Amino acid sequence: VRIFSAEIIYHLFDAFTKYRQDYKKQKQEEFKHIAVFPCKMKILPQYIFNSRDPIVIGVTVEAGQVKQGTPMCVPSKNFVDIGVVTSIEINHKQVDVAKKGQEVCVKIEPIPGESPKMYGRHFEATDILVSKISRQSIDALKDWFRDEMQKSDWQLIVELKKVFEII
Repeated sequence: VRIFSAEIIYHLFDAFTKYRQDYKKQKQEEFKHIAVFPCKMKILPQYIFNSRDPIVIGVTVEAGQVKQGTPMCVPSKNFVDIGVVTSIEINHKQVDVAKKGQEVCVKIEPIPGESPKMYGRHFEATDILVSKISRQSIDALKDWFRDEMQKSDWQLIVELKKVFEII
């Protein structure tokens, strides 16, 4: 239990506010590898730059937000895991996040220990790519990343929960 003391109430309030912010940042750092932000992407078939290890393709973000470190899968192909987003570019400039409606280029590297998946063999342009969420990732988003989520992101979480049959 942390005890705060100060001569002036405003200093006490400031100290407590700073403590809460620091605690939240610490927890976000701790849970950032567990928290998976929801996203749904449509492949742009004219922008296939590399079809395997790493997959480098152009996509349109149809819903949610894509962040680096997001594990991606293809629900229509028996939930095949295609890898983790390691890089996002817009007009040859690297960005950390891509939001709904943006056309971006993503680099998807295979999951260590798994055989690399290939565009054209394991999934096609007609398939929709979604982030692979779990109960733990949803709980981490609720607890520590609520301020980074939009209402539409929560609606996509509800939709993906049905797809992945998460209770």
